[in-house]
Amino acid sequence: MMPWTLSEEDLLRGECLWSQGLCLYPGDKQNVLLGSLVIFAIFVTLCNASCYFIPNERVPGDSTRECMDLEGNKHPINSKWQTDNCETCTCYKTEISCCSLVSTPVGYDKDNCQRIFKKEDCKYIVVEKKDPEKTCSVSAWII
Repeated sequence: MMPWTLSEEDLLRGECLWSQGLCLYPGDKQNVLLGSLVIFAIFVTLCNASCYFIPNERVPGDSTRECMDLEGNKHPINSKWQTDNCETCTCYKTEISCCSLVSTPVGYDKDNCQRIFKKEDCKYIVVEKKDPEKTCSVSAWII
């Protein structure tokens, strides 16, 4: 065996290749996998925080290829549209998925600044209360 390689038995005993910067112990693979799954779960939770789903009501024998949104409008399967409430929606066979397009500012000087929603652009701006022509800096947004 080459001096810079480790066998599987060496790894199971906790042997290290310090010169190569490699040191694996039994259970490391499971810990890395578990950590990755936790990060993935947090990411998915945050990403889906501003979305909701509407199940498609199907009547047996009905071959309709469309969805009906909350306002009663019909949309073809696999179509996308933007609502008046600044959401983007997609029609799937089993559901409609809608997600907000709006990011909400939260990290700004609330004593001296105010947020104003611009519906035509689906976004907030943050301006000074005393002089609304001046914008305020924002350090954090919620999506």
